[in-house]
Amino acid sequence: MKISYDYQIFTNQSHGGISRYYAILAKELSKQNQDVRILAGFHRNSYIEGLPSDIVSGRRMDKYPKKTGRFFQLLNHGLSQVQMGVERPDIIHETYYSDWPRFKFSACRVSSVYDMIHELFSSDLSKPDRTTQLKKATFSRIDHILSISESTKSDLIKLFEIPEEKISVVHLGVDLESFQVQKRENKINRKPYLMYVGMRTSYKNFLGLMKAYASSEKLKADFDIIAFGGGVFNRQEKELFKKHNLSKEQVRQISGDDCDLVQLYTQAAAFVYPSLYEGFGLPPLEAMAAGCPVVTSNTSSMPEVIRQAGEYFNPNECEEMKHAIERVVYSSERCKELIELGYENIKDFSWEKCARETLKVYQNLIGLR
Repeated sequence: MKISYDYQIFTNQSHGGISRYYAILAKELSKQNQDVRILAGFHRNSYIEGLPSDIVSGRRMDKYPKKTGRFFQLLNHGLSQVQMGVERPDIIHETYYSDWPRFKFSACRVSSVYDMIHELFSSDLSKPDRTTQLKKATFSRIDHILSISESTKSDLIKLFEIPEEKISVVHLGVDLESFQVQKRENKINRKPYLMYVGMRTSYKNFLGLMKAYASSEKLKADFDIIAFGGGVFNRQEKELFKKHNLSKEQVRQISGDDCDLVQLYTQAAAFVYPSLYEGFGLPPLEAMAAGCPVVTSNTSSMPEVIRQAGEYFNPNECEEMKHAIERVVYSSERCKELIELGYENIKDFSWEKCARETLKVYQNLIGLR
C-alpha cells in the first residue's frame, strides 16, 4: 500500500507531539512493509531527520528566514500536490488542518484528531485563531478521521456533528525502552519530590496543583515540586508561590531533553497530572514506563488511558487532589501497587500496535472503494 503524509505539521513544527507521532507512525508502517512517504518539502522538523531517505522527501532548514513562514507553507503545499499527482498514493494522510484547495486524486484522505482544546479552552489561545474553521474544512474534505481516544471521538461527534462511522479510535503509543532505565539514587533534589510535566496553561491546572500542595503542611514539609518543561515560571505563578510562602527551593522549574525527563520520572515520589482536559495524555504512560506512581485527575480521556493504574481525583477540588497525593506518597504499599499496575497498563500502548491498527483502518477504507 502506498501511503503519503503531507507537509503541514513538518512545516509548522521543529519539535512537538504531533510531528513526533507522524514520524514514529511512518517508521513503524515502513517496518510493516508498507510504501510510506513523508512529502515534507522545505521543512524544519527534527524528528524526520533520522528516518531513511526513501521515506522522507524534502530538505531540512534550521529555520525559515524572517517573515517567510507563509511562503514556505504555500511552496510546500504546491510541491506536495505535484508529488502526490506523480506518485499516486492509495492513502493521503493530512497531518494538520487546512482550507487550502487540493487536487482531486482517487486516494482515500485521512486526518488524525488529537483534542478539542481550541473549542473548549479558546481563552488559552492567541487571537485570532482559525483552527476550528480549518478543522471544519478538513473534516468536510476527508474520507475518515483517526481519533486518538474515545473521549476525543465523543467530542468530535458532539462539537462537529461528525457521523460516528466516519471516526476510528487508535490509541497512541509510548516508547517503552526509552523510559525503562535503571533507577538511580535521588541526586537531582535535596529531598523527595512530586513531578509535574509540560505546559502550564489554565486547562493544565498547574495552579490547582500548587494550591492543593500548599494546603498540606505534611506535603510541604516532606516533598518539593519539580515542574519539567513549560518554560520559566510566569508572574502569576510566582505571585501564587509568594502568597503561600513557597520558596524557590520548594518549587523548581527544570528544562532538559528526554534523558533528563526519564531520570526525573524514575526518581520522583509520584507524578501528578492535574489537567482539566486531555485528548489522550502521554505523560502518565511515560511515568508508568519509568516506574513512577501516577496520581491523576478523573476527567476526559484520563480514565480511558490510565485505567486502574492511577490514583484519581476531581481536578476542581483542591482538598480531593491533596488527599489523593497523600494516599500515594505516604503509603509504600499503594506506591508499589500503582507501579505494578502501571507496568501492566503500558503493555497495551505500543507504537507497533498504533501502526498496526492505523494500517487496518487504511485497508478498510480502500476496501470500501
